[in-house]
Amino acid sequence: MTDRAVGRRRRALFLLFFLPGIALSSWVTRTPDVRDQLGLSTGQMGLVLFGLSVGSMIGILCSGRFVSRLGTRPVIVLGALLIIAGTVVIGVGGAVRSAPLVAAGLSLFGAGMGGGEVAINVDGADVERITGTVVLPTLHGCFSLGTVIGGSAGMAATAAAIPVPWHMAVVALVATGILVHALRAVPSGTGISAAPPTPGAGAGAGAGPAQRSRPQVWKDRKLLLIGAIVLAMALAEGAANDWLPLLMVDGHGLDATMGSLVFVGFAAAMTLGRFSGGFFLNRFGRAAVVRASAVSGAVGLLLVIFSDNVAVAATAVLFWGLGASLGFPVALSAAGDSGPDQTARVSLVAIIGYVAFLVGPPALGFLGDHYGLRSAMLVVLVFVASAILIAPAADTRDRASTTPDLAPRTPSSTDPAGQQHQGDRS
Repeated sequence: MTDRAVGRRRRALFLLFFLPGIALSSWVTRTPDVRDQLGLSTGQMGLVLFGLSVGSMIGILCSGRFVSRLGTRPVIVLGALLIIAGTVVIGVGGAVRSAPLVAAGLSLFGAGMGGGEVAINVDGADVERITGTVVLPTLHGCFSLGTVIGGSAGMAATAAAIPVPWHMAVVALVATGILVHALRAVPSGTGISAAPPTPGAGAGAGAGPAQRSRPQVWKDRKLLLIGAIVLAMALAEGAANDWLPLLMVDGHGLDATMGSLVFVGFAAAMTLGRFSGGFFLNRFGRAAVVRASAVSGAVGLLLVIFSDNVAVAATAVLFWGLGASLGFPVALSAAGDSGPDQTARVSLVAIIGYVAFLVGPPALGFLGDHYGLRSAMLVVLVFVASAILIAPAADTRDRASTTPDLAPRTPSSTDPAGQQHQGDRS
């Protein structure tokens, strides 16, 4: 593959990660309007959001097998098409005031986003292997950039009182255009496994080293502490993605437009943190960055929960966003360097993170229904504060001495983690 073709491929992957960011934030900014149209309580809205969690987990768990058999390109296409279809179904559900239809649309959306992101990460890891340059952190930064642009457009649509179905239809058209344009630069065959694992592999003498050692990762105390870090920080990010506009509307009395603006500020802080994180990781190391991130996130949450001053609460969201931006990728990087069998280690930590990111936030809706969303965020605050204490677990360099840190890695195509650790290393 020529340098020019690799460059086009890299830019295409940036666009393909940009796509779900736009779509997700477009939905998030309209959650107050959809909630009002459907006439739902906070707890009932949590049930609707649970559709996104279910779909995402299905996509994440199935993507690795599909990539190993078909390659990344078909899975990326399927993921993007599910996002587009889910966006349309959400709009239709809002138009006919059907909560089950909105939940079904979110399930399609989640399956596409969860499965597609894994495949894009596998393709990005292959580009890193070819070029020897870091690609994956910028991929995730493009997702955050997409949330800023999509959130800004959603805020404008809310202010202009554009109906949710029309807004979702425009988002679907834009996403379709991005997919058609970018897909031409993505080659076929990436990620296909030459020897797919057979059912029951690992039980007999023919099991490979990674299969034999996989159960042992559960016994690694330091890895479990890294998992606790990613659980806390992924929950902080997911809670904002699911609830922040409603939190500012119901908890601080803002209107829907200003609630969307606050979410855009959170997304901008996330984008800034992810694009600038490499500098701080190289200068201060993982443990210090994780601790500083947790402190920033905890301070932001503390002010959002307890301050009755709207300006203070809205500004505190920026600290929340900066704090949540690096926890997930840095923890995955630490997991990859924490010992042998990197795929199993990153898979374990990533699954913990995805469960926290996708399943935890909807559960907060049930607490919010009884105690209010501000009080429900105390759960997130406790987890983020705990990450301050266990941040030293992210410093795995002493255990990574047996693995050359400068050698590029090629993660397994069946890794459901999204393979972020290759590009997110300090």
